[in-house]
Amino acid sequence: MRALVFKRYGKPDQVAIVDIPRPMPKPNEILVQVHAAGLNPIDNMIPKGTFKPILRFRLPAMQGSDLAGVVVEVGSRVTRFKPGDAVFASIFDLGTGALAEFARVPEDAAALKPPNLDFVQAASVPMVGLTSWQALKDRARLKPGQKVFIPAGAGGIGTFAIQLAKYLGAMVATTTSTGNVDLVRSLGADEVIDYKKQQFEEVLQDYDAVLGTVRGDAIEKSLRILKPGSIVASLVGPPDAAFAQARGMNYFMVFLFGLLSRKIIRRARRRGVAYSFLFVHPDGRQLAEIGELLKAGRIRPVIDRVFPFEQAKQALAYLETGRAKGKVVVQMM
Repeated sequence: MRALVFKRYGKPDQVAIVDIPRPMPKPNEILVQVHAAGLNPIDNMIPKGTFKPILRFRLPAMQGSDLAGVVVEVGSRVTRFKPGDAVFASIFDLGTGALAEFARVPEDAAALKPPNLDFVQAASVPMVGLTSWQALKDRARLKPGQKVFIPAGAGGIGTFAIQLAKYLGAMVATTTSTGNVDLVRSLGADEVIDYKKQQFEEVLQDYDAVLGTVRGDAIEKSLRILKPGSIVASLVGPPDAAFAQARGMNYFMVFLFGLLSRKIIRRARRRGVAYSFLFVHPDGRQLAEIGELLKAGRIRPVIDRVFPFEQAKQALAYLETGRAKGKVVVQMM
């Protein structure tokens, strides 16, 4: 089968579509014929070695985290799926990849594809859907009437998180460029800040939660808009000691991540705010709940561009420009 793989870290010329053996599912896995694969920023970061201390891959390694397709084979212990089922899943951090003609997927990472979505739409959802769910519902525990700030509202995470926050009953503020104001308002954003004209920390106040999606000093600035007892759930770091402990890292890594996050945690505590680093994990049951919201039309996928598999490298390069409105998807078939 064909797959997009990277052979070495840090070398763009080592990423290529190659022929590799078709995988065999383990007893707790399903084998999926991939129809479409959704791209995420981390798919560009991994081959560069950005997450080498955290994520372990056996090189050469397949790229891609999100997929939608049809089950063609099931392992001996699988009970939830059968051949012919249309599914979607995130296989991020599971040692395999989605940018391939076939992919092994643990049974507990997959969910049935919402019938009203095509494969391209379904493939755009898993990582941004699970990240939004785990940040806003599990970590921030958003309640009706609370206020949440979700910056970069026109991006892959933003377009989904805004809709989920509105479903949870929250009031949502976001940032975007002038050209995307109508898009984020159509998704439910209540307060939209054009970052080219205003600074969000000068406009917003008394917020209950921030979803940290923008690198640089945006996390520190966001502390100014939060009220005591609120939370920052950061997707961009710095990683903290609790994250290292949860992944079973050694004492040195726990110490290192504690050191890296010490400054932001100290500043957050001064304002009575909790800081938390979030690293998304695959979860088929959560994805099934998200699928019900998609099926009911409470949330809709937002897709910027679709590339054929032969242009997977170009698709990743386009995503890296940061200009995509919503998701970028690779169509396998």
